[in-house]
Amino acid sequence: MEFTNETIDINQLPKFEEVHFSPLNKNYIKVVYINIAIVLLIIAIGIGVLIYFNEDFQNTQTYLVFGISYAVFALILYFSSVMAVKRRAFALRDKDILYKRGLLSTTTTVMPFNRIQHVAMHEGAFSRIYKLAQIQIFTAGGNTSDVKISGIEKEKAESIKELLMQKIQNHI
Repeated sequence: MEFTNETIDINQLPKFEEVHFSPLNKNYIKVVYINIAIVLLIIAIGIGVLIYFNEDFQNTQTYLVFGISYAVFALILYFSSVMAVKRRAFALRDKDILYKRGLLSTTTTVMPFNRIQHVAMHEGAFSRIYKLAQIQIFTAGGNTSDVKISGIEKEKAESIKELLMQKIQNHI
């Protein structure tokens, strides 16, 4: 057998950008809002304790600086989280799963089924309220190549998990 290494015309390759991506469930943003509110509450309590126990911070100017800084931080956190969630999407194809995310730059992960070693489904406390789940896909590459897709309807997540498990079994 003679070795060949032909050039591939990159213009003829399939484009993953043309794949129809499914957005996350619209209720997932509510889960994000709840998580943001908890983080902001913890930060507010921390600032309040700092101001209460440190007499150097107990003046109107300090209250204004902390208040304005806190409000700006809260708005940035809120709007960046909303935009980031709206940009997340996933797609299933015959041989792989795709996950797209990113706010300033977009990252699309293409994970072939034959690389998947394990699949888990996780329901957080607040996600459970909205009947949402997270699919965790583990590969041989370790943590950097694993994918977590949050904000999927629980029934759909169960179906995806079952499909991925079947694909794993077919490759063993």
